[in-house]
Amino acid sequence: MPTVDSVLEQVGEFGCFQKQTFLALCLLSASFAPIYVGIVFLGFTPEHRCLSPGVAALSRRCGWSLAEELNFTVPGPGPQGEAFPRQCRSYELDWNQSALGCADPLAGLAANRSRLPLGPCRHGWVYDTPGSSIVTEFNLVCEDSWKVGLFQSCVNLGFFLGSLGIGYVADRFGRKLCLLATVVVSAVSGILTAVAPDYISLLLFRMLQGLVSKGSWTAGYTLITEFVGLGYRRTVAILYQAAYTVGLMLLCGLAYVLPRWRELQLVVSAPTLLFLLYYWCVPESPRWLLSQKKNTQATKIMAYIAQKNGAQPPADLKMLSLDEDVTEKLSPALADLFRTPQLRKHTCILMYLWFTSSVLYQGLIMHVGATGKDLYLDFLYSALVEFPAAFVILATIDRVGRLYPLAVSNLAAGAACFAMVFISRELHWLSIAVACVGRMGITIVFQMVCLVNAELYPTFIRNLGVMVCSSLCDLGGIITPFLVFRLIEVWESLPLVLFAALSLVAGGLTLLLPETKGVTLPETIEDAENLRRKAKSKVHKIYFQIRTSEPQAPQREASLGTEGQR
Repeated sequence: MPTVDSVLEQVGEFGCFQKQTFLALCLLSASFAPIYVGIVFLGFTPEHRCLSPGVAALSRRCGWSLAEELNFTVPGPGPQGEAFPRQCRSYELDWNQSALGCADPLAGLAANRSRLPLGPCRHGWVYDTPGSSIVTEFNLVCEDSWKVGLFQSCVNLGFFLGSLGIGYVADRFGRKLCLLATVVVSAVSGILTAVAPDYISLLLFRMLQGLVSKGSWTAGYTLITEFVGLGYRRTVAILYQAAYTVGLMLLCGLAYVLPRWRELQLVVSAPTLLFLLYYWCVPESPRWLLSQKKNTQATKIMAYIAQKNGAQPPADLKMLSLDEDVTEKLSPALADLFRTPQLRKHTCILMYLWFTSSVLYQGLIMHVGATGKDLYLDFLYSALVEFPAAFVILATIDRVGRLYPLAVSNLAAGAACFAMVFISRELHWLSIAVACVGRMGITIVFQMVCLVNAELYPTFIRNLGVMVCSSLCDLGGIITPFLVFRLIEVWESLPLVLFAALSLVAGGLTLLLPETKGVTLPETIEDAENLRRKAKSKVHKIYFQIRTSEPQAPQREASLGTEGQR
């Protein structure tokens, strides 16, 4: 009986239908960028100082420049390692008193300015920025600066909780239904975030958006990989993730044009409601329909794909089947990810790879920090670094497979982190260059592990497997800020040592997974269990037939083979 892959070989593995669907879903991938890293612009912390009533009037009366005003009225930096009084403390005096002069207003109050009493910012802060962020609007500075990290942790917490449920919904009720439902909730919660009246509601709406947005991205990823044939599966998977990088650059441009965070949040959220048009232009996955014993619907969709591609469907299309041995409807369950020895091993290794990828990706960004003064250019350069990763994968994945690029990239990222430990602070440019190598390596890992994850699980638990394993990525995103900033207090390079160790171990564990290059997507648990065996069976064989002198003696075949991968 024909399978989805065999039918696609006849009607087109990447024809007009697949191209249109791919471009449509790439918009979904790009829209995920503002949710994942939007904190860079929504929560940026500009230069700030305490608001002191009377200072502005005194400055105008004396004709001070901004530099002179800061020098006369703002405390200097405190001891090394402590909070800066310049930002979090102010002189406790009345700036409206007429006794203050213009040459040196504090000279008549104390011989040494450091002896003047300091107090907290009782009247708020002044921010040196033409735009706004959640920091400037809700005053998330000084004692409340930790709330910025909490804002981002809520998104990752939403990702984590969503991974436990959205994947099941996609495998139980269909990729398309999951995609449409999560798109609606994500768009609405994003719009509500833009109009949130206070910090608490801001956290709740942001967590809700994180709860569903990753599910919509993953459902789109699963759909496009299940629509195309074997020969194009890895290409569309990598390019789908590269669309996320395009989203990063678009986000940078929008943030530059819209410096106020509410306007930016609204502009990146409201247009995603247009993704509801997918109801008419993106069908359900025929592979999922077959796994749910909905063969008639799957057959109609395959015939539609053939029509869109300008090809005739095969004569035996009505006999389309998932697997001849499958006689019951398959329902996904979390236990299926650990049901057999190979699936247990794959699940545990993939969880670790996802966790390591997140810790290194976000940890490197946090450790290097902002190396320049232009927030937008710094963000743009870091986004551009991710583009070569896609080309490296496309150039190597067909020649050497999945495992070796994945392992080497992990090792390269770990080696870069280890090398940064020994680079002198005077060679800052070299440290940044090596950090970019590590960033590129871990970006390759991020893209590759998503592809490998989808290829190691059978159809009826594929989306569940991707969501559950990638939930460790979200867990890593939650704890990475604490790992980085706490370890830096002990030793500045200690986080890099941890990153190197995690990445080097990940490179070794990667080699324990089966190679999936040229292997058909597994449809059942038995297929997934025998993936390594299938890869090893792709050998070149020479057969010799030896006939004995007895007429009735059975034929014997001796086969000699050598295993090789292209």
